[in-house]
Amino acid sequence: MDDPADAALAKELGILLKATQAALHHRMDEALRPLGLTVSQYACLSTLRAEPGITGSELARRTFVSRQSMNVLVQGMERQGLVERAAEPGPRRERAVAATRAGTAALAEAEARVAGVMERMLGGLDAAGRAALRDALGASRDALLAGDD
Repeated sequence: MDDPADAALAKELGILLKATQAALHHRMDEALRPLGLTVSQYACLSTLRAEPGITGSELARRTFVSRQSMNVLVQGMERQGLVERAAEPGPRRERAVAATRAGTAALAEAEARVAGVMERMLGGLDAAGRAALRDALGASRDALLAGDD
């Protein structure tokens, strides 16, 4: 970026993205706290619904936490009765993780609360604005991931 105005806008956008992510995380945390859930637990349960029986390592990759953090998270969720691990290890001695009935029920209530947070965040945008935001964020993500294969 040779143009100082372009460089300043790029910096501003980066800061705005980070501030938006932090505000979203904070609001989701507020919405989930009464359920006894954290944002990471919510992400874990959402991922397990989409892919029941995945390993902790895969769960960590898909929820953007380290394997060690995911192991601690899953142990805590096991104690809460939200998830269970397979009795027998699979490949690479990892045990599959699945949501329990209690975890599935907690996720349903959590999703309703998170939907309210998302509506608050996007409330000022019409359908076209929401689509444009989705497309812009997707293009930005794809540009950053290009060549990572």
